[in-house]
Amino acid sequence: MSTSRYLKKIRPIQLIAVIFFTVSGGPYGLEPLLDYAGQHGALLVLLITPILWDLPAIFTVLELNSMMPVTGGYYKWVKYALGVRWGFYEGWWTWLYTFVDLAIYPVLFVEYASFFFPGLQAYKIPVCLVIIWASAGLNILGIVPVGRVSLFLGAAVLTPFLILFGLFFFHHSGGLFIPSPSLKQVAFPSLGMALYTVMWNCLGWDNTTTYAEEVENPVKSYLTSTLIAFAMVIVIYFLVIWLAQLSGISPAVLTEKGFPALGELIGGHWLGALIALGGMASTLGIYAAVLLSVSRVPQVMSEDSLLPARLNKLHTRFQTPYVSIIICSVIVSLMILWTFADLLIIDVTVYGAGLSLEYISLIKLRRTQPQMQRPFKIPLNTTGLCLALTLPAVVYFAALGGAFSSSAETIKPALFALTALASAELAWQILRFSIRKNKVVY
Repeated sequence: MSTSRYLKKIRPIQLIAVIFFTVSGGPYGLEPLLDYAGQHGALLVLLITPILWDLPAIFTVLELNSMMPVTGGYYKWVKYALGVRWGFYEGWWTWLYTFVDLAIYPVLFVEYASFFFPGLQAYKIPVCLVIIWASAGLNILGIVPVGRVSLFLGAAVLTPFLILFGLFFFHHSGGLFIPSPSLKQVAFPSLGMALYTVMWNCLGWDNTTTYAEEVENPVKSYLTSTLIAFAMVIVIYFLVIWLAQLSGISPAVLTEKGFPALGELIGGHWLGALIALGGMASTLGIYAAVLLSVSRVPQVMSEDSLLPARLNKLHTRFQTPYVSIIICSVIVSLMILWTFADLLIIDVTVYGAGLSLEYISLIKLRRTQPQMQRPFKIPLNTTGLCLALTLPAVVYFAALGGAFSSSAETIKPALFALTALASAELAWQILRFSIRKNKVVY
């Protein structure tokens, strides 16, 4: 695919901001971790989960992207390595989980905005719809405006937490401690939800590759930008959870009122307000960045005749897949009534299945095409890769098992997620029927 059709390309500094928002957007959403994992388990789960869950994904994405830095990213990798059917599965699952993921952020925006306007919950639906369609308009304008907005919102997210860290550690320079790490008192269902919480706050590294042809010097830019974004995410997460423990805030209060309550406890109402503003900026930035990534997948799938051709239609001026963006926005508009906990379980479960296909693709290409150019290559042989990639599988099934062993309220979304995964086969069979009817051959 030619890259000439993309009129403007994003620079590395903007790519860092887009990756940061695609994966994290700040620590917002981590608030329940202390309640799930307890004082002695929170930091342990927070440090171990990214090592087992994120690092294998990051290095897999970097190697595959260095081999094929193309629009469509992970969908193209899986299709190339495993064939059309599994490529369709990858695209289908990603589309499903991203609809779920996107539905979370407008709802969170309303929650943080309620710090200033307590009655805003009564207007949740119209506010969410405004956010969804304003972001659609921004994405139609192209990747460069999204990158610029992400830089601005990134500063709005990080600044309140930098002030929070500075104030707390300036006034508490002595007596700082880290609770002894232990999971002995954490029940398995609670551990599962703690894992889901951290996994959700650290997923999406592959999503940032779907627009690789719109990035300057993509192989080098992705390597540098991804590692910088990962370091930022882990440091911020660790500091804010550690600070919450040191502050003595009740885990139940933190879960219910969020990080603005922590800001009020440490710095007063003004700092709580700043953190609430940061939460609003975070949800806006994440939504725009994730929509940017997912809108490219149906575009390239339609190019391969796996989805209707109209999805591939680009805006005449901005050269963006505006039809795909509009369809994504319509579907998300219908999903904003779901609860955060349900969406989190569905989101991570479906995402993990798609990620597993990328791991299999990496191993398959190592075995079948060892001579293929890899500007970045994980320094492990095939056996080492297989062993390393069992680590995220352990985390994934532990979280899923925790959901199933918990209450009926968590079993329902877990079952829904498995049903969503199974829907890929139904969609594939419908596609095969359409292919035979229209005599399209793969």
